[in-house]
Amino acid sequence: MPISNTPLSSTPLSNTPRTTTVDDAPDISRILALAFDDDPMMRWFFPEDASRQASLGRYFTTIFTRQYVHHGVCERTGAAAAFWVAPEAQDKAVPDAETIQELQNILGDRAGLFRDAVETAARHTPQEPHWSLSLIGADPAAQGQGHGARLLRSGLAKADAAGQPVYLESSKASNLPVYEHFGFTVREELQLPGDGGPKLWGMWRDPRS
Repeated sequence: MPISNTPLSSTPLSNTPRTTTVDDAPDISRILALAFDDDPMMRWFFPEDASRQASLGRYFTTIFTRQYVHHGVCERTGAAAAFWVAPEAQDKAVPDAETIQELQNILGDRAGLFRDAVETAARHTPQEPHWSLSLIGADPAAQGQGHGARLLRSGLAKADAAGQPVYLESSKASNLPVYEHFGFTVREELQLPGDGGPKLWGMWRDPRS
């Protein structure tokens, strides 16, 4: 993803996945804030257009630096980022009390909706061992340059090598065919609680040899 909201230059950014470090936090938060600006769930959590980009940036910085960079498999390209969690790290890759408080501060009066949504999704998470694709997003300005696809293939290859299935949750209906192209099928459709809560689709992919 680019460092600003301006369109990408004519020279494509590298779409080769690489492992992230905490130093990537500023870039990743900007990338994901752009990627999720039109996401139904994120618009539900952050309804104010004027402040959404800044709030999303803080949100993604928090979960990346305090959670996924330490316990997940985080990769990025020049214009996209993905956070995966292996089966053995599922119990660790959850926010601690300090992280939860920080997220509540960012969400403000939407914190209750966020908590209810997380708890609802957690009750429907498959119990069998699996990899989780916790988050993936690409800068809309880089559409068509293969950033998201390269990150998906990289993570799925790791899960396949371990002989493990993969689970993800999508709150954007238009993304379902993309995931289906990579072998996912819809396992469950959830209606999140609260006034105007969006739908969430749980998707599953069996390992491939």
